[in-house]
Amino acid sequence: MTHSDSPPIFAHDANNVLEKIGQEKLLKMLRQMLLIRQFELRAEASYQQGKIGGFLHLYIGEEAIQTAAVEVLGPNNWYSATYRCHAITLLLGESPESMMAELFGKKSGNAQGRGGSMHMYSKRLLGGFGIVAGQLPVATGAAFTCKYLNKKDELSVCFFGDGAMAQGVFHESLNLASMWGLPCLYVIENNKWSMGTPLKRTLANYDQFPHKFAESYGARYIRLDGMDLTNCYAGFQEAKKHVLSEQKPMVIECLTDRFRGHSVSDPGLYRTKEELAKCMEQDPLLVCKQYLEKKNWLTDEKYKEMERECREQIIKAVKYADEAPWPDPKELESGVLAPPLKV
Repeated sequence: MTHSDSPPIFAHDANNVLEKIGQEKLLKMLRQMLLIRQFELRAEASYQQGKIGGFLHLYIGEEAIQTAAVEVLGPNNWYSATYRCHAITLLLGESPESMMAELFGKKSGNAQGRGGSMHMYSKRLLGGFGIVAGQLPVATGAAFTCKYLNKKDELSVCFFGDGAMAQGVFHESLNLASMWGLPCLYVIENNKWSMGTPLKRTLANYDQFPHKFAESYGARYIRLDGMDLTNCYAGFQEAKKHVLSEQKPMVIECLTDRFRGHSVSDPGLYRTKEELAKCMEQDPLLVCKQYLEKKNWLTDEKYKEMERECREQIIKAVKYADEAPWPDPKELESGVLAPPLKV
């Protein structure tokens, strides 16, 4: 959702970026996006079969953002995410088997079956958060830790949606980060609908968000095309350089589209089939595939082979999750810090 007075997309030369990335790394990122897509598709199917309970929020259509971010920023920074957290967990090295087992509520899951879809973790992922904007103060705290320990080569990365921009904690976090000079990168994954309502119905002066807001706190802001891997890659490179050299926060807005509803149970009646079809013409996987084909770095046959390999890998993960043991009810209270109240 753009306006005449909105900031332009971050300028980049796609061909130059492609040359800098190189064929090998670009193919690796495409494979990562394909793996994420296949994971989400198989998770969706399993949910519809009744094998996954609770809510399930899919990242289909947004894969380029976090794939580029982790490739540029590296796995040794601190990451915080929304409840749409499957992609970032995969990118930070968690296995599809442990993640699918977590969705199935199994003992061998990422959080021993206790967190489910919305609460994934990894060595450097501080968690997927079920509360809108709940990860913002945690990410800001991680940035404070980097500063306090004088780790000038580390930063904190916080992913959140456009629906979180009206939350007070967004203001408070960015204000503190700016006042204290914290190396925190706030990444807005703007899929335009929040849960199911466009920003123009929830934010006063919505066309001024978030760039005017970021600037009012002295934070640099750039806008990226979240469907274009090369634009995301170039933008995160710029962000890494700025945040680490200046030791200041920065706000990135990634304009993107999700190809499913807010969750699998959301029919998405707030947009037409024609609008959705238009969005899907800019599928980040196909955009990346076209870049590679133009460079003669990929053929359609090779793409289909990569897609098949990723699909088979995730099918194995589903089988693993289906056959994995359930947690023992006797362990229900393990890890609970407060003892049960005795009446």
